[in-house]
Amino acid sequence: MTMDDSTPLKVALLGCGVVGSQVARLLISQADDLRARIGRPLELVGIAVRRLELERPGIDRALLTDDALTLASRPDVDLVIELLGGIEPARSLILAAIAAGSSVVTANKALLASDGGTIFTAAEAAGVDVYYEAAVAGAIPIIRPLRESLVGDEVTAVMGIVNGTTNFILDKMHSDGADFASVLAEAQDLGYAETDPTADVEGYDAAAKAAILASLAFHTRVRLEDVSREGITGVTSADVAAAKEMGCVIKLLARCVLSEDGKSVAVGVHPTMVPVGHPLASIPGAYNAVFIESRHAGRLMFMGPGAGGSPTASAVLGDLVTAARNRVRGVRGPAESIYSARSITPAGQVTSRYYLSMAVKDEPGVLAQVAHSFADQKVSLQAVRQESEGTQARLGVMTHLAGAAQIEGALAALAQMPEVEPGVSVMRVEGA
Repeated sequence: MTMDDSTPLKVALLGCGVVGSQVARLLISQADDLRARIGRPLELVGIAVRRLELERPGIDRALLTDDALTLASRPDVDLVIELLGGIEPARSLILAAIAAGSSVVTANKALLASDGGTIFTAAEAAGVDVYYEAAVAGAIPIIRPLRESLVGDEVTAVMGIVNGTTNFILDKMHSDGADFASVLAEAQDLGYAETDPTADVEGYDAAAKAAILASLAFHTRVRLEDVSREGITGVTSADVAAAKEMGCVIKLLARCVLSEDGKSVAVGVHPTMVPVGHPLASIPGAYNAVFIESRHAGRLMFMGPGAGGSPTASAVLGDLVTAARNRVRGVRGPAESIYSARSITPAGQVTSRYYLSMAVKDEPGVLAQVAHSFADQKVSLQAVRQESEGTQARLGVMTHLAGAAQIEGALAALAQMPEVEPGVSVMRVEGA
């Protein structure tokens, strides 16, 4: 049967939380505009929810179902939006939608980072699209530039603040001088942090996003387990003060870097001292930002709200319009590009500058012993600062570029020195 421009494209929505409910409302309220942009109307035919009894203002209860699999598998559905999150049942539902011939729009960073290959392979075999702009950095358009706009260039580095909760916490610690625990409590009160903030503050959320960004930037399948990860729970007010003295701020930085020979990729998420002159240093509150370096385009910066119902729904609707246009035109969007198959640089070989802070006995010769611990690991020191604190001194040591394994070796040696107090603080430093 030939479809004319009045035949609707049918849309199924899986999940009706903060983002899903906003997507549903926008599909209804912007129906005329969406039709004009796509060339065919969109018809929301069902919304899968876990709890049918909940009130959802502005949403027709007749659309609701708790049978997500049947909805996702409907052969008459053209587009499925997955906003459930998590690995299962999201993975099974997406695969069912693909098998039924539907294109998929998802915001599921955890699934794509852990098992995106399964999803993309299935979509390629079925000849359907998978779009996922909302999986990283909310409303910020970053997936499409990496997937399409920069595909003719060679990206050499992607760095970003991709978790708003941790950026809010670190920003408040920097501006107010408060400790981590008190700012976390404030973030929870304001709704920036979940009751269980583990995924955010321990870096799991940012690591999933880093895996997705690295996969796109370097045409290599990078999984969550490939990402070196450290959260912000160990960041102290003393670390923040030290960063200020050095003209830096502390950010939880996702860092994806191509090796000089182009054969491997380093991907990590760590608290990092960022010089105040760097574009990422000025990103405030719960905002996200992604900084890209490429051979020909040079340096590019993308910034905006990284979470929330409306910003994320905006990204979802953008993907939906693109996938719907492809349906109307009988074409497909870009498939997964993993042709380079680069290796993952072992975490111990990833180089960075480091700042180490430690309490030591204020005695002659201690500084020389500390310096010797670094020299034994072939770590060159850029600067050393010392402040007396009674019978103790606070040493701040800045290194030149060094491998993580070298720093671990120096830390092991320092741990054996009775003159050095336990609890040496270690922080990566961005920039030359």
